[in-house]
This record gives sequence, structure tokens and C-alpha cells, in this order.
Amino acid sequence: MMDGIHDLGGRQGYGPIDVNEPPEPFHAPWEARLFGITRAFTRPAMFSIDLFRHVRECIDPAEYLTRGYYDQWLLAYAVLMVDAEAVTVEELATGKSAKAIPNMPPPMTPAKVATLTKAMSRFDRESDTGPTFAPGDKVKTIPFGSSGHTRLPQYARGREGQIESFRGVHTLPDTNMAGDGPAQPLYTVSFLAADLWLGAAGRKDHVYLDLWESYLERA
Repeated sequence: MMDGIHDLGGRQGYGPIDVNEPPEPFHAPWEARLFGITRAFTRPAMFSIDLFRHVRECIDPAEYLTRGYYDQWLLAYAVLMVDAEAVTVEELATGKSAKAIPNMPPPMTPAKVATLTKAMSRFDRESDTGPTFAPGDKVKTIPFGSSGHTRLPQYARGREGQIESFRGVHTLPDTNMAGDGPAQPLYTVSFLAADLWLGAAGRKDHVYLDLWESYLERA
């Protein structure tokens, strides 16, 4: 499978990272407005954070690299709403609703938005299946990528690490686009930075990643 353009971690050729960027949450008023709108509108039942990530990460590479962060949000939510038949392309283009959406409740109040923002969804699940690996086990990540969303970054594929802790059983993001994907054991895995990047040779720094069991095999 081909890697998505979104998986930029550790890649070279995209210029230096600006570590002195101001800490404000939004760079323009429209970004704050878009954030508020996406938090307030009532989503169709098929929406999930993993579906949103999947759609956003399937944006054409040229579009992905030239759109700002919240501009990507705007495009992804537009696609999701059209696909859910909540709006039409014409309605989005004109900003005018052609007809009401049957059985769709009104937008949330500011108080409701604030309450739901603090009550985030949980993705841990009950399971009778125990973990395959234990802290201290040597593991190796799978070498292949994904055309959609995954939590295994490209720079850590096919690399050896060590299980640091078992985090319980959590929904696997890769297959959770419909909101009902299977759950797997989740681990914190440590890697020597020198094993991930040539530029870190000789350093003792470690990188810690939370990875699902299907990403791992015994080293």
C-alpha cells in the first residue's frame, strides 16, 4: 500500500520546522469560527474521529501540502457532509440551505458544546483476551504502510523496539471509520532514536510510541 502524504514525520526535504511560532491557537479569525462551527453542528450518526482522519488524509497530496490545517478541516467536513447527504455541493457553494434535513436536531448551544468538549469519547474497551506481549519484550514493527489512517508512523516501520507498558484494549483506528471497529491490545513501545534516524547515530535518546498489537511481531 502507498503511504499517505500526511505521514510527514521524519521525512526530509520539507524545510526547517519553525520552533519559534507564536503559541496562539488560531492564526486568523475564520479558523476560530470554523472550529466553533464544527464543534456545534450536529453530526450524522456515521461520523467518527477516525472517519474524519481517514477523509482528511486522503486529500490529494498537492491540496494537502498547500492548504493550512483548518483549511484541511473545512475540506474534510465538506466531503463528510455531502457524503452523508446532509448538504449538497450547491448548498456549500452558495451558503444557503435548499431544504431542511429530516429528523436533524438543531445546532448545540454554547453550554452544550463546552460540556461535550470536556466529556471526550472513550476508546478503551472491555476484553477477555489478554495481551500477547509483556513489558520488556523485544518487538519489531510491521514493514508495510497503509493507504488510509494508521497510528504507525512511516519512520518507525520495520524497526525493533521494546514493550514498556500495556495500556489496555482500545479501538483500532485503522478500521474504525464506521465507528464500530474492532479493539486490540495497545502498548507503549520504546525505540532508540539512533535506530530510527541516521542523524541520531551515537545518541541515547528514546522515542516512545503507543502502538496496537497488529502493528507488532516478536523480534
